[in-house]
Amino acid sequence: MIWAEILFLNPVTADCNVTSQIVTCEESGKNLHSIPTNLYQNVTKLSLKNNKITLNDTDKKVLQRLTNLTELYLNENVITVLYNNSFCNLTKLTVLDISNNHIITVHQAAFTGLNQLSKLNLFHNNITQLDSDVFTSLKSLTVLNLQDNLLKSFNIKSSFKLITIILAGNPWNCSCDLLDLQKWLTTSNVTMENENNTVCAFPNTKKIISIRTAVIQTTDCDFKKDSLETTVASTSANKLKSIAFLTSLASSNNITGNNGTHAELPLLGKSWTFLVGVLGFVLSTTLLIFTAIKCPTWYRYLISYSHRRLKENDPEMFEQEFSADMNSSPTVSGTNNEHSIVIFEKIHSFVPEEDGFIEDKYIDTHGISEES
Repeated sequence: MIWAEILFLNPVTADCNVTSQIVTCEESGKNLHSIPTNLYQNVTKLSLKNNKITLNDTDKKVLQRLTNLTELYLNENVITVLYNNSFCNLTKLTVLDISNNHIITVHQAAFTGLNQLSKLNLFHNNITQLDSDVFTSLKSLTVLNLQDNLLKSFNIKSSFKLITIILAGNPWNCSCDLLDLQKWLTTSNVTMENENNTVCAFPNTKKIISIRTAVIQTTDCDFKKDSLETTVASTSANKLKSIAFLTSLASSNNITGNNGTHAELPLLGKSWTFLVGVLGFVLSTTLLIFTAIKCPTWYRYLISYSHRRLKENDPEMFEQEFSADMNSSPTVSGTNNEHSIVIFEKIHSFVPEEDGFIEDKYIDTHGISEES
């Protein structure tokens, strides 16, 4: 009667059923894109399966008000990421079903606050990697379903306690990365359901072998681990040397005392000389190529302007050349030597004195003679 009166005073549009102290709200298959905000806050069992919920910030705020939830079904939605603190206020939640979604990433603190959670269903998602601390806060977890995901390895801590785990349908790589999970499966009292189908996908020689019994060469793992540690150590050492060298360079540039003297710089290696040599070779080669390309053009340019200034004896040479041209040219009827001399005197008197101009030999002297 009390729950009925509360519902009467707080009407909701959701399909809720009140039985004793259990309030069940059914919101499945309604094509919802977000969790309804008008849900009764004292709801204990909420089913939102077969919708289009993404579990965004608005959805998380709605869930934070439903502090009495004990069972939450979000299966068959379109959730892709489980962000940190997605269910932080649901301290009474015991069952969480997020199966048949499109979950790719699960943040490390996604399940923080679920202290009473005992069953977690992540069946049929696209999870490729899980951090070993994802389930650390789930102290009461007993059943974990990771079937039909894309997990190749799972680094799990030895302190993690479960009763039942389902790992079938994942492409497990039975190599060194799976060694921690295999040790946990063999040393703990956990039951691995559907073990016959929980087999190695890689390498090919172990495809039909269970991940619990697959033989993994620990010596190879130790060798790879040592190689990795050596690589990390050498890298760190090189970084420290570089930092020390730069520090010494910086300190050497400081004034060593009040007398204004400077510390001597450390001697540089021979690498800079090699660099200078390479740069010189490249520049000289480029200059030679440029000269070879431009040389014909420069040559033609200079030839086209190869004129010279007149000298003091150039007028006499001009007179001789002019006389030779007059003798070789055809004589005109009615002319005599005396007439030719007159013409020469006129032309000669026309020639100006030395003025520094360049004589152009391309002028047609025959044309000048005939016009005169």
